[in-house]
Amino acid sequence: MIKNIIAFSHQLLRESVQPGDIVIDATAGNGHDTVFLGNLVGENGHVLAFDIQAKAIEAVRMKLTEQHIENTRIIHDSHENVAVYLNEVDRIGGAIFNLGYLPGGDKSIITHGESTIIAVETILELLKNNGVIVLVIYHGHKGGVQEKEAVLQYVKQLDQQKFNALQYGFINQINNPPFIIAIEKK
Repeated sequence: MIKNIIAFSHQLLRESVQPGDIVIDATAGNGHDTVFLGNLVGENGHVLAFDIQAKAIEAVRMKLTEQHIENTRIIHDSHENVAVYLNEVDRIGGAIFNLGYLPGGDKSIITHGESTIIAVETILELLKNNGVIVLVIYHGHKGGVQEKEAVLQYVKQLDQQKFNALQYGFINQINNPPFIIAIEKK
């Protein structure tokens, strides 16, 4: 069976992240991936969840409380600044990005290719072997095409001796369907 975008992104992370890992939700949004990662790494693991919007931070905090997940640090900052929060981290198990805007939020506040690439570069340096970064690329909004193109251009130039890069998406859906870029460190 062909998996939808979210199910496939979670499958990729499930196959690479281990209990006890440190992982990153680079765009915490409404908290769905943060909860998924919190459960995936277990009580001995840790999630760093980033978002620039106070509305998202509150939504994540509420979702974590409802689910009794306590292994997460919610960070009200751009994923571009991820390096600031990784001082004592020597290895990252995986990361997920949902690019675009906060569902149900202000559509003028979007992720940008430049900041996303900075975050990906930082995470790749600390990513464990066989670890995965998943980027779910929503590009049907103003500014989305520019970010999509910047991220694709960046990922295509990654050294194939060090990384596997995959693009996964549906080609027969209307309205600019989202797709996944997954980067696995060898």
